[in-house]
Amino acid sequence: MIQNIRGTKDLFFEEILKWHFVEEQFRKVSNLFGYNELRTPIFEKTEVFQRSIGETTDIVNKEMYTFLDKGGESITLRPEMTAALVRCVVQHNLYNLFQNLRLWYFGPFFRYERPQKGRSRQFHQYGAECIGSPYPESDAEIIFLAISIINSLNINNFSLEINSIGNLNSREKYKLELINYFKDNINYLSEESKNRLNINPLRILDSKDENDRKIIENCPNILDYLDDESKEHFDILINILDRSNIKYSLQPKLVRGLDYYSHTVFEFRSNRLGSQDAFGGGGRYNNLIEELGGKPTPAVGFALGVERLILIMDNSNHFVDLKNKIDFYIVYSKYEYFDKISLISNKLRKYGYSVIFDIQRKSFKSQLKEADKLNSKFVIIIGEEEYLNNQLSLKNLSNGVQKTIPIDSIEAINLYL
Repeated sequence: MIQNIRGTKDLFFEEILKWHFVEEQFRKVSNLFGYNELRTPIFEKTEVFQRSIGETTDIVNKEMYTFLDKGGESITLRPEMTAALVRCVVQHNLYNLFQNLRLWYFGPFFRYERPQKGRSRQFHQYGAECIGSPYPESDAEIIFLAISIINSLNINNFSLEINSIGNLNSREKYKLELINYFKDNINYLSEESKNRLNINPLRILDSKDENDRKIIENCPNILDYLDDESKEHFDILINILDRSNIKYSLQPKLVRGLDYYSHTVFEFRSNRLGSQDAFGGGGRYNNLIEELGGKPTPAVGFALGVERLILIMDNSNHFVDLKNKIDFYIVYSKYEYFDKISLISNKLRKYGYSVIFDIQRKSFKSQLKEADKLNSKFVIIIGEEEYLNNQLSLKNLSNGVQKTIPIDSIEAINLYL
C-alpha cells in the first residue's frame, strides 16, 4: 500500500470542516480590514528566496525543497510567502496602484524539517502584508488584523511578544556588541552558533540550543542600541497598543528567523501548544522590495500557522459539534421512481438545498439508517402511495414530525419546514 509522504497529511470529513471554518474567517475578517486576496504559484525561482530570506538562515541552508526543472533552472517550493508576494508586487507594479497596498493570502508551504506536533513538511499559512507606509500606524494595523483573526476563531489563550531590531544603522552597532560578547563566551557556544558569529550574530539569538540560551540570557539588550529614528518608531507603536488596550510583553531577544526584517518584530504564542508554542508572527521589512528589484518601498506583515491554529482550537474544544449536515435525504421504495427522485432533487438543489438519495438500491430501512448516519435534517419519503398520488412525505429527523405535501409544491417547501 502506498502511503502519503512523511510530514504531509490527508484531510477529509470532520477534519476538513475545521479548515472550511477557519478559511471562512480569514476571508471575512480580511475583507473587514479592506485587504485583497493575492495568490502566487507554489514554486518560484530559487533566487527569490535566497536573496530575500538570507543564505545563512536554516530555511535556505537546510529546509528548502529545491530542484532543477527540465530546462535546468533551479526551482524551489515556496517555504514562506512574503518573498513570493513581493516578487509578484514588483513584477506587476502593484505598489503603483495604491499608496497603501493591503494584501492577504492563504495556502500551502514546504520545508524539509523534522515532523512533529503542529509542524509538517507541507504546512499552511494565512498572512497579510501592508505595503507603502513607513509609519508605526501600519505596524499597529497589521497587529490589529492578526488579533482580529485570532479572536474570530475564539482563541483567547494567547500572548503577543514584541521587539524592535531597529534600522540598519542600529543593527550594525548592535551586531558589533554581540560579536564582542559572544567571542568572550565562544567556548560555550554550539558549533552552529560559532559559525553564525561572523556571518550574522543576530541569528544566534534565535538558537534553540540549551547552552546557547543560557549565554543569550545575559547578552546586550538591542533596545539600548536603537537610534532616534528606531526608538521613535517603536515608542509610537507601543503607545498605540497601550491606548488600544492590546496586551503584549517586550522581548528584547526576539529577532525572528528571517534576514529581511527591520524595526518591529512580533510573535504570537499559546500555552495550548506545549513547548513549540509559537503559532504566528511577523514584522516590518523596509528593504525587501528594493532588494528584489523594486523601488524603495516600506512594508509590514505577518503570518499565522493554520495547522497550529486548528490544534489550539482542538485543544480548547472549539469543534465540539462540527458535522457536515445534509438538508434532505430522499428515501424511495422502487428504483423505477428514480426519474421523479431526480426531478425533486434538482428542484431542491436549485433553491440551494443539499440533497442525497440512494444509488445502490438499498432497502427502505437501510436508506433511513444512512440518512441518520449522514446527519440529514429531513427525510423525503417516496413510497408507492406517495408516487401514485404525486405526493411526498416530509419528516423532520430532529423532532419526528411528518407532513404530506404535493410534489408540485416543492418550490414552496420552506412553508413546510
